[in-house]
Amino acid sequence: MNPPDASRGQLKDIIKRIRELPVRPMKLMEVCGTHTVAVFHAGIRNTLLAERGIQLVSGPGCPVCVTAAAEIDDLSQLALRDTERIIVTAYGDLFRAKGHQMSLAEARASGARVKLVTSAFDNIRLAEEFPEKQVVFFGIGFETTQPGLAHTVLEAERRELANFSVYVSHKLVIPALKVLAEDPRLELDGFILPGHVSTIIGEKPYAFLATEYGIPGVIAGFESADIVLAVYHLLAMQEEGQPRIVNAYPRAVRPCGNQRAQEMIGEVFEPIDACWRGIGAIPKSGHRLRERFTRFDAHKRFSLQHIVEDEAGFGMCRCGDVLRGLLSPPDCGLFGTACTPDSPLGACMVSAEGACSNYYRFGQLR
Repeated sequence: MNPPDASRGQLKDIIKRIRELPVRPMKLMEVCGTHTVAVFHAGIRNTLLAERGIQLVSGPGCPVCVTAAAEIDDLSQLALRDTERIIVTAYGDLFRAKGHQMSLAEARASGARVKLVTSAFDNIRLAEEFPEKQVVFFGIGFETTQPGLAHTVLEAERRELANFSVYVSHKLVIPALKVLAEDPRLELDGFILPGHVSTIIGEKPYAFLATEYGIPGVIAGFESADIVLAVYHLLAMQEEGQPRIVNAYPRAVRPCGNQRAQEMIGEVFEPIDACWRGIGAIPKSGHRLRERFTRFDAHKRFSLQHIVEDEAGFGMCRCGDVLRGLLSPPDCGLFGTACTPDSPLGACMVSAEGACSNYYRFGQLR
């Protein structure tokens, strides 16, 4: 029997195929924050998945959620260091994420110049508009946004901009997946792998999940049919007993990914150990600028240290356990009471891609 596809009109057929498979308890993880949103939009968590005995947990695929609190403190304090000369820029979701001391929003309320941008390249225009200011971009994100920042740095070099720098806080998906696969507390039976990231890195880097850990993975798109198709493939592989990586998003993801984007990332950045909020240090899971581009490195320009370990605690916030897939958001004692989207305590409630935010906004019963 040929496997179904996620083309228009195929959703009912995929669901029918799933219901024809034996019911077996499984624990799956969707890694991407956008998939977290898509799962709630599809309305399958407590319907189709529950009736099949499938537990679906969210992973550390939300860029804002995994940004270390100490890094947010770094940028907040930098913005306050010289409110006349320094402009710190960041993406919108990061604005309200709390550091240990304050958020960027609170720094702005205290007089700092903090501006929201929608793309890394906005910083080029801002630096040219305000040549007397130092424009410092808080560069977060996974492989999806890294080519855009690489292009921005190359353009800053071409234009010889002296007043632009970037605080690189990139995260890399593959090292994080290795940590998750090795965590004995998780006991995962499969991964729904990120579609956007995979357009950059391709499908081949995920092979180790199946070959080294015996965990299957499916690269998925973001429509309801894409999510359900990923579940079908994971169930079918469990039934076959043959874990592998399936690209169920071939309309966007090639086996080797976007090689030009990979080359640009490699030209501008080099891997370093990085700190993930609530998880800790993961070897070679972050980036810094290569030596050629050190004049654009905010760490060096403003004598800031790379954050690898963040020892400070988060009180009763269980965001770290949510990001590891160890805790469902409603099981946190702060969820929906002390911690809401209007008054978030943890980054998972701040970001539109955060698991806590989605459970709260869309309802845990969907």
